[in-house]
Amino acid sequence: MAIVEFTIVPLGTKDTSLSKYVADCHKVLEEVEEIKYQLTPMGTIVEGDLDLILKTIRKIHEVPFNNGALRVSTSIKIDDRRDKSSSMEAKVKSVKEKL
Repeated sequence: MAIVEFTIVPLGTKDTSLSKYVADCHKVLEEVEEIKYQLTPMGTIVEGDLDLILKTIRKIHEVPFNNGALRVSTSIKIDDRRDKSSSMEAKVKSVKEKL
């Protein structure tokens, strides 16, 4: 199980607002039941099978192009822990317990 944070930024649009692009990208995530996701103000965090996540991000990367963007910048951070099971909630809980 991997935890991945990604941000997809459409460039070459005629508007500074990106929420429509983000919403359309999240429609792709809603179709993939095997991936748990969390929208944040600066990106999206997902957890699940790494191969499926990367395949899904690749599909999402195309969404801004399909909506008129001339360029797309995608950033991906991967936490692929194999010594024990982890989750988004467990990572946050671990930090909060130490506060």
